Amino acid sequence: MRVLVIGSGGREHALCRALAADSQVEEVHCAPGNAGIASVATVHPVRATDPADVTALAGRVGADLVVVGPEAPLVAGVADALRAAGVPCFGPSAEAARIEGSKAFAKEVMAAAGVPTARARTCSTPEEAAAALDAYGRPYVVKDDGLAAGKGVVVTDDREAALAHAAACERVVIEEYLEGPEVSLFALCDGETAVPLRPAQDFKRAYDGDAGPNTGGMGSYTPLPWAAPSLTDEVMATVVQPTIDELAKRGTPYIGVLYAGLALTAEGPRVIEFNARFGDPETQVVLDRLATPLGGLLHAAATGGLAGLPPLTYRGGAAVAVVLAAGNYPASPVTGGVIEGLEAVEAECADAYVLHAGTALDAEGRVIASGGRVLNVVGTGEDLTAARAAAYDALGRVRLAGAHHRTDIAAAAAESRETDGTL
Repeated sequence: MRVLVIGSGGREHALCRALAADSQVEEVHCAPGNAGIASVATVHPVRATDPADVTALAGRVGADLVVVGPEAPLVAGVADALRAAGVPCFGPSAEAARIEGSKAFAKEVMAAAGVPTARARTCSTPEEAAAALDAYGRPYVVKDDGLAAGKGVVVTDDREAALAHAAACERVVIEEYLEGPEVSLFALCDGETAVPLRPAQDFKRAYDGDAGPNTGGMGSYTPLPWAAPSLTDEVMATVVQPTIDELAKRGTPYIGVLYAGLALTAEGPRVIEFNARFGDPETQVVLDRLATPLGGLLHAAATGGLAGLPPLTYRGGAAVAVVLAAGNYPASPVTGGVIEGLEAVEAECADAYVLHAGTALDAEGRVIASGGRVLNVVGTGEDLTAARAAAYDALGRVRLAGAHHRTDIAAAAAESRETDGTL
């Protein structure tokens, strides 16, 4: 197969890396890519949200499969254009991608499918927002109805801050707060059949101890030693399959990955949100542990063949990803700084590696920061303690002026593993 991946972040680097390791994949292309992706794939310029541009590129490289990474191209109809041109695409149609593109639509689908989620109201005026905040109480949860690159959600005890966020958005969904640890579960879907990947947990807040503003994600890990072994089966039965069935019933079969962001409440798993693509940075650790070759798996999803595949297989041990963010992220990230130490990680760290997220090459060929989340450092090991140690050891060799990272990724989970011996 020749595979074209659309996107330019850490998620896409993880996808390209996994595809390049698949013996069935002859060539990996990525558009627009980044400085790190260029080491495992041929990169091409493209307007990722332009369906015609992406379809033309797929034709030029002879793609047998296109994997769309980010949400914006999906909502823009890139997958529709590719399928219309006869190119298998891993990614939902624009209509099905509304499951992420509109929080209100997602709530409507969940209600119709009987999927457990928080009570919510859709609000378009300050008066509606104020009434909803009073109805659900603190902590206030206010979500931009549209796409916001993972940063459209405010969770706060400050009513004025909640009202200000609502006023800054054209339309918001305000909902009750769900108490419980959060989990990300990805399910590969071919329109009828859904196959789960292993769950992971990410860290949205910018600073240690879950302090600071929401970000696109500051780190992740898998497996979850504290989660019930039955969690995945329960979520597939109560959340994923009913949602897939409801979308199929509406004439918009869901093809791609359905990302269920969950809160594990005292009453059971509840959906916080759906995304129409792989999560970032959870993908980085989930794909690290996946042993089943990725190319054939995604092609089967794109062509309606998931039901015929054998069960997925995984490597043992654990993976931890830590995000190195540019100075002043997530507000106004400082870009242009030169990144040093990448060669040292490659040469000296057997159990860790770097995935590029927001990087580019300058005129002198140096790797520089070009976005807010700059690098993902992935550590692996026999358990979370070892994987954490590998990730942070490697991260300590990387230098970027003004950069910051969390020091507590997977710390509590590693401690629970050591304390009670759970898996």
